[in-house]
Amino acid sequence: MALIALAADKGAPGVTTSAVALGAVWPRPVLVAECDQAGGDLVYRLPAADDGRNGGKGGTGMLNPSRGLLSLAATARRGLRPEQIAEHCQRLVGGLDVLVGITNAEQAQGMTWLWGPLARAFAGLAPVDVLADCGRLGAGTPLLDLIRASDMLVLFTRATLEQVAHLRERIAALAGELRGGPPVGVVVLADPRDFRASIAEVDRIVANAHQRLRADAAASGGPQPPPVSVIGGLALDPKGAELLAGHWGGRLDRTLLIRSAREVAGTLVARLAASAPDAAVPHARGPEGAAHPAPPGGGGGPAAPSDPQLQEGRL
Repeated sequence: MALIALAADKGAPGVTTSAVALGAVWPRPVLVAECDQAGGDLVYRLPAADDGRNGGKGGTGMLNPSRGLLSLAATARRGLRPEQIAEHCQRLVGGLDVLVGITNAEQAQGMTWLWGPLARAFAGLAPVDVLADCGRLGAGTPLLDLIRASDMLVLFTRATLEQVAHLRERIAALAGELRGGPPVGVVVLADPRDFRASIAEVDRIVANAHQRLRADAAASGGPQPPPVSVIGGLALDPKGAELLAGHWGGRLDRTLLIRSAREVAGTLVARLAASAPDAAVPHARGPEGAAHPAPPGGGGGPAAPSDPQLQEGRL
């Protein structure tokens, strides 16, 4: 299935929240993998579902920071197969499977070799899509191996002058770093009060910037940059973000964050299906009846929008 790298430029505005929101409404089985080089936040933000796999008897608990990318890296030096990933995943309350990342940047220093093998293992996780939270991208990031192997890179930005300027610079840098790489999509984190207008303005700026990159490449005789387009927007919705983290009671599925995430998720899946027709419909078994690796956690992906836990804000 698909590997989608999620990232941002300076400030990494809401990438982790966006990844979890998209995973919560993703229309296919999905795994959210925390690959942020600066250290992740999932273990501090979201409650784990104690479903008996860790010796619990139900209820909720904390995610285990030692089970995830760190434990996977320890075994991956001897080779990494897609079916190994499930052993290192955990499940959030609400049903979303996650691969918890490192908790500080120092832990990343000895893991630069991991991203290529990990990307190949993610690609073999049929029928599961993987949303890889890459956090903030900088020049020469070690995550380039994972990004190059992805089916799409999605960049998040706020509709402010400084954020869009950084986005434009990052797109220009990626044009050189991702020659022959995946298409780039942009998701705007927009104020609900001028939601569509903000997305349209960023779309105009991105289109102009990409047109200049293409013209420069043509003039120099160099390869064309990857396609770049605006996918849509996620609502800047603090209450929705708090509900997503389980901090308030209420109907999560009615929040602006989740409603806009559902639209973006649908657009992303449609574009992925259009670019890879053979992978548009997930299959539990291959043409010869051979079973694919089981979904992480042994389950069928995230809580559906109609799930009571999603409605009550307990994801």
